[in-house]
Amino acid sequence: MDFQSIVQNVESLPSLSDTALRIRALYSKGDELNIKSLVREIESDALLTANILKMINSPLYGFSKQISSVMQAVTLFGVQMVYGLVVNYAIHSVVVANLRAYGVNNSRFNEVCQMQSMLMKKWYTPIDSEHAKLLTPLALIMESGKLITAKEITLAGKIKEFHDGLKNAENISVYEHEVFGTSSYFVSGLLFEHWNLDKLYVDLLKGLDYEYDKNSAQNIKYIDSLDVIRTAVNVNDILSDKSISKAAELVVEIGLNKSHFLEVAREIQYNYEKTQ
Repeated sequence: MDFQSIVQNVESLPSLSDTALRIRALYSKGDELNIKSLVREIESDALLTANILKMINSPLYGFSKQISSVMQAVTLFGVQMVYGLVVNYAIHSVVVANLRAYGVNNSRFNEVCQMQSMLMKKWYTPIDSEHAKLLTPLALIMESGKLITAKEITLAGKIKEFHDGLKNAENISVYEHEVFGTSSYFVSGLLFEHWNLDKLYVDLLKGLDYEYDKNSAQNIKYIDSLDVIRTAVNVNDILSDKSISKAAELVVEIGLNKSHFLEVAREIQYNYEKTQ
């Protein structure tokens, strides 16, 4: 249960599905992305379509009417967020893990990921809409490395030992480093690198917990906002008063408006508590 075994685990993973690879190719065209082609490609995979619609119709998003088509999803969420949903589904199809070591089941883990993405979108869109478009899908999938570390813990027979330590940890990434010699976010970066996903995402994930020389000043700005999100919402704490307060302190440190963040976070917190 160390960094080398994690690297070997990642390198042994099969490719993402053919559908996911074709969709990634569509996104590689940038501004030339054809939305009709994207929708057609997603709809060619019935399970992917069902998964995307299931996630979007979660009570967490609070839509009064059911979203019944992929085109509606793209219109409401934008092409970048739908890309995140596609990658999220593809990853979970390849990496299946028991997440009890982190004190959550798969449903709860998905809620954490969705809440992180939602908070990024609602907090940062009024500040910098392009920044938000880029990072909202990453916020949805940045916890993927925990699927790998959870598998390592399960195989080592140390679920209870790890979970007990996690409950008392002030910082999840620091605790992971003590156990594995790396953090689950760095492992997410390794996963994305293995699957040749967005290089920017790889750089940001590797730089979340460690100095990484490929990160520019702009990337550091992105990393700072991701740090706010994971502080407010994580497997130990989903938008509690304490985690919101800690995240708000980081918002002040990076020179952004604390009141705006608190307003958004508390609104999402209130809506989330209503679904429980």
